[in-house]
Amino acid sequence: MNGITHKIVGLLIASLFAMNGLAQKKASDAEVMYHVFQRSFYDANGDQHGDLKGLRQKLGYLQDLGVTSILMTPLYESVYYHNYYSSDFDKIDPRYGTMKDYIDLVKDIHRRGMKIYMDMETQYVTEDHPWYKESLNNPASKYSEYILYDDKEQNKPSSIVYDITELKGYDGTVRKITTVNLNSKAVHDYNYKLFKFWLDPNGDGKFDDGVDGYRLDHMMDDLDNKKRLSNLFSTFWVPLINKLKEVNPKLTIMAEQANWGSYGIDYLEKAAVDRVFAFRIQQAIPTFSKEKIAAFADTTFSRTPENKQQIVFIENHDIARFGTVVKQNPGKERVGAALNLLIGGIPSIYYGQEIGMLGDTWFGKYGGITDANEIPSREAFEWYKQAEGKGMTFWYKNSGPWWDTSTVKSNDGISYEEQKANPLSLWNFYKNLIAVRKKQPALAAGSYHTLKNNNPKIYTFSRVSGRQKVVVAVNLSDQEQEFTIDGAGAEQALKLFGQSVGNVKNGAIESKLGAYGVQVWRTDK
Repeated sequence: MNGITHKIVGLLIASLFAMNGLAQKKASDAEVMYHVFQRSFYDANGDQHGDLKGLRQKLGYLQDLGVTSILMTPLYESVYYHNYYSSDFDKIDPRYGTMKDYIDLVKDIHRRGMKIYMDMETQYVTEDHPWYKESLNNPASKYSEYILYDDKEQNKPSSIVYDITELKGYDGTVRKITTVNLNSKAVHDYNYKLFKFWLDPNGDGKFDDGVDGYRLDHMMDDLDNKKRLSNLFSTFWVPLINKLKEVNPKLTIMAEQANWGSYGIDYLEKAAVDRVFAFRIQQAIPTFSKEKIAAFADTTFSRTPENKQQIVFIENHDIARFGTVVKQNPGKERVGAALNLLIGGIPSIYYGQEIGMLGDTWFGKYGGITDANEIPSREAFEWYKQAEGKGMTFWYKNSGPWWDTSTVKSNDGISYEEQKANPLSLWNFYKNLIAVRKKQPALAAGSYHTLKNNNPKIYTFSRVSGRQKVVVAVNLSDQEQEFTIDGAGAEQALKLFGQSVGNVKNGAIESKLGAYGVQVWRTDK
């Protein structure tokens, strides 16, 4: 092969690799994540607990909605229904199924071109965990350095966040909880082995049976601000993440910043994570204040480093459902959906959000610190017009006042069965918006820019990718509004969603929006 031919072949190969990389980037950029609380999603074996087989049976539902990735809450064994505070990290909660069920689920997800992420919290364990049991009152134990103690005799395991030393479960179970010593090399080695296993369970290097990434729950540089487990970004998390990415360079790490009032930029810059959660945008959206939403969106996206991402959400397993927050106002629910899916970053939909499920969080309502407080926002997914039905996950049935005040009701319009065939339903609103987002590279991955207009009730922004520009207008009020976007740079406005634009002249857009209306246009030059 002569030099010229070699160069031509090399350029062709490089071009092919570039095209392949671009295709992969576009596929990633179009991601829509579904945050599932799997115990409450779908029950395949009739015990009323959502399980792995049940989730697998509903993958078609998720794809029909437009979902491309799934974030599960923890799978490991715990006495608590939410599976945080583990009793054994190496075991799957038997209520969820077996390792085979897990592998079958993951392989099916990957065959469908989807991704799966696992939630992990290895900073705490209960008194049932071998590290706790064998090291308590036993400084000679091989697990002594695994647990953080407040005394040399190891009689006083250190508290966890908010100085909690024990937690009451909704079923009356009470367990002591303590902090894992993340300064220990043995703990670091264990975490590497554990995380690596879920990346590639059979160790063949193909990753078809492993997770595509992790959510790191309650991640902190100084764990619980104790000044005892400090500089964890550099001493624990960065080394761990870097080693895991040597195993699978495509691994995605998302961190839940412990301070929900922060933008999480320090995590993106110093902790080797790829994504954080856009809490400030989540907190701004329910205010329906144009100024607050625009300010927090501007700051969030402008400060996010290149090649890092914000996860945009309006619901998760720790906060009240959006339908409850906006008092089931259908217009406000649609505004929340539009901003969740279009404003930028990676959108995350919490299971049931797409049908307007209800539920609050009641800290202290059920007798102080108890895991029952969050059950109202983690109820059974409503598949049917009648509350009862095959696969319903009433694992909390008749267990306390949270059941007596359950928001899962028959014939209330909040179910997949009632909404699927109705083109005007919230479910179809989500589905249609997701489809629009997937078809427009600017909405999938474009930069965010607030657009000024002359109406305090109309929030307008653009998403730009290359030569493509998409303009989104949202009416934050319950009245029809007229507005003008000066300096929009538009020569035309091609409708993508909602009403057609009224008039485009000299680069300005003049239009009007009905109560809580949403418009999406292409304004490419």
